[in-house]
Amino acid sequence: MKVNSIIWLRRDLRLYDNAALFHALKNSDQVFTVFIFDTHILNKLKNKKDRRIEFILKSLKEIKENLNKQGSDLIIEKGEPETLIPNLIKEYKCDSLYINRDYEAYAQERDNSITEILSKKQVKTFAFKDQVLFECDEILTQSNKPYTVFTPYKNNHLKKLNEEGIDLYKCEDHKSNFAKFTHKPLPSIEELSFEKTNLEELDLPTGTSGGKKLLEKFYKNIKIYSKSRNYPAVRGVSYLSVHNRFGTLSIRHLAKMAIEADNDGASTWLSELIWRDFYFQIIANFPHVSKNKSFKPQFENLQFENDEKKFEAWKNGLTGFPIIDAAMKQINQTGYMHNRLRMIVSSFLVKDLLIDWRWGEQYFQDNLIDFDFSANNGGWQWAASTGCDSQPYFRIFNPILQSEKFDKDGLFIKKYLPQLEPLSSKQIHQPWMHFEKNTDTFPIKLGEDYPFPIIDHSEQRDKALAMYKACK
Repeated sequence: MKVNSIIWLRRDLRLYDNAALFHALKNSDQVFTVFIFDTHILNKLKNKKDRRIEFILKSLKEIKENLNKQGSDLIIEKGEPETLIPNLIKEYKCDSLYINRDYEAYAQERDNSITEILSKKQVKTFAFKDQVLFECDEILTQSNKPYTVFTPYKNNHLKKLNEEGIDLYKCEDHKSNFAKFTHKPLPSIEELSFEKTNLEELDLPTGTSGGKKLLEKFYKNIKIYSKSRNYPAVRGVSYLSVHNRFGTLSIRHLAKMAIEADNDGASTWLSELIWRDFYFQIIANFPHVSKNKSFKPQFENLQFENDEKKFEAWKNGLTGFPIIDAAMKQINQTGYMHNRLRMIVSSFLVKDLLIDWRWGEQYFQDNLIDFDFSANNGGWQWAASTGCDSQPYFRIFNPILQSEKFDKDGLFIKKYLPQLEPLSSKQIHQPWMHFEKNTDTFPIKLGEDYPFPIIDHSEQRDKALAMYKACK
């Protein structure tokens, strides 16, 4: 009797080194590959020009074409998974469902619900670890508790990686077990109730092939990653975050490459991949952070000012602080923000504008193409000093010093704020100061070409310190 299975792709949009896919192919005679545009998620997306939808569609197109070459196909549906998956199991006479585990709250509820529905129909669900190197309970302290501080977690993680090594799942060895059938064409973005974006103009290749091109380019310069990653005007980072988010590349593949490179830059990059695992285990082990709560309860009731006008200025890149405004223009125009800038703008929102970190977290959630709840929440709580292993509340980034240090010549600023092009490298970090000294001859007119600062950093710093101290 033939064994038929469904592999349901979610955050693992690839046909290589995919744990659930490997086991499905190995243990089945026919494997049907499925992707669902989950309306529970789609209906919450406010922006109809969401670049994530287009990235997913283009990545699915590549998967579909690769399956077609093997006489198989990709089933793409839109709707509620708890209805669609049981229906597809029935339609294709399948005995089992294969998935890779997801650690976000909604995904876990969804998967538990579907597993229960299928169980009543005598259909088994097999779930595997795939999007992390080590999951929630694999790296624990000596007292068998989850880590809340990164460095000892990382040391234990590296020790375990070294002891166990990294094996890739060779899905290609069993590719003859993909079911031979044809399905309907790839839906258009309009059929999904979304609109085309500027993704093609952004030089962001999609799918596994696109991810591998980016990886190859990054790998050539990985030695200098430790230094170059902090400067947004240079191509110093991997730009692979969206590929990690949607699993077009395998995390095992990336970690293996980092280990084999064996240099300082690669070690720093591996450390960044471990941060990713760290934040995944935080949301798994401390579920209150998924419920809009501070990791540290003592900071739950910080008395933020939450000035709506200042928040609008921050969102639209109109704060009068060039490094902040350029960073916000970057996210608005591209759906991406350099990691150093994420730290600067989040600190500025919380500790200069005195706005609740959750407002910023939500804005990033709505606009980042690489949005991942665990990393986004972890990053915002780190900046706000409310999270695990976050910076102390009294450490407050000075946006001018950050600008002078990481964009010395203002090259990044000028890319996203072309009206500041006439300014010198001295003037560009705090134009208001130079403007006030020489109003008549200053190259631009502040208040018209570019706004005056909406706050005074030193005054706001004092207010922020008082706000945090009142909560201790």
